[in-house]
Amino acid sequence: MADQTRVVQAGQWRDALAAARDEGFTFFDWLSAVDRTYDEAAPGFDVTAHLLDVRTPGALPGILVVARVADGEPIDSATDLFAGAAWHERETHEMFGIEFTGFDDGSGEGLRPLLLPDGFEGMPLRKSFQLAARASKPWPGGKEPGEGHDSAKSPSRRRVQAPGVPPPEWGPR
Repeated sequence: MADQTRVVQAGQWRDALAAARDEGFTFFDWLSAVDRTYDEAAPGFDVTAHLLDVRTPGALPGILVVARVADGEPIDSATDLFAGAAWHERETHEMFGIEFTGFDDGSGEGLRPLLLPDGFEGMPLRKSFQLAARASKPWPGGKEPGEGHDSAKSPSRRRVQAPGVPPPEWGPR
């Protein structure tokens, strides 16, 4: 069975989550966001929560609740509905910069860093975030116009085995 999807306005986010919970979607699976800031029609972030109905053994019907939030606009927290939402809201806040009003994880410390090191600046999952690796060294395999594209001059590449994968000669024969 495919998950249902409910797209709601940002102001209806918390009410839509409460309604889904009351319909039996009581298991909070995850919450995150998708950067849609380059969408010309409605730029912003799609804040998405996935809930499951665990009442029927062997079946896990799910529902996605999605709300488009404009950049800089807060959205209501779901921590009073699902205690498990706190970790996900902290991560989404840290990675995308989305504010969750009414956030309460019981610590009294509010939305605070979760994964990134102290002093980290920026929001790494935004499309506008410049990756340091791309800025400091050339992208692997990329060649600039005029660089050697002649196969006769380029050395062959050595096949690299992925870490933890045994070589082809390993195992039964």
